[in-house]
Amino acid sequence: MRVPDAHVTPWHLTFDGPQVYGAFAQLLHAAIDTGIARAAVTDAAAFVTTRSRPYPDAGVERAADDPLVVHAFGEVELAVRSAEALLREAAVAVEAAEADLTEASAGAASLAVAAARASSTAASLEAGTRLFEVAGTRSALARLNLDRHWRNARTHTLHDPAAWKVQHLGRHAVDGTLPPNHGQI
Repeated sequence: MRVPDAHVTPWHLTFDGPQVYGAFAQLLHAAIDTGIARAAVTDAAAFVTTRSRPYPDAGVERAADDPLVVHAFGEVELAVRSAEALLREAAVAVEAAEADLTEASAGAASLAVAAARASSTAASLEAGTRLFEVAGTRSALARLNLDRHWRNARTHTLHDPAAWKVQHLGRHAVDGTLPPNHGQI
């Protein structure tokens, strides 16, 4: 089947002007990382409420009632909710830029997505790691495969460094510089 010329996008022109190609692609990565984080929290809560034993010093019958476990869940929940909120904000910014594409709107979308990417990277790694802290030794059994959350987060967040997202956010905060127009932010 032949593709009509009108449906072919000349790739080399993608970054010649304002675009949301990169912001949209990075938004998808942020969504994946945020989903990994949420799944890790969900699985950790299920394990802690049904299978974990409490630490003796906690003086409680269920691990889910240990104040240190509850506090750790609160910290991770805060990180995941922050990532979810920044993801929603970034999606709105990308849609707004698509509706009225200018250098400023594309830059704003890229910055919103950069914040979501940096936050989702941190949240997914934290949730995947702290799952074991709150769930205890038995949660590391290979047959449970709970380590998949950390592996998925670690592997996926290597796609491109979150540190560069933070760098571009900082540069914009300091002197208003828009991020580069190259599709990675």
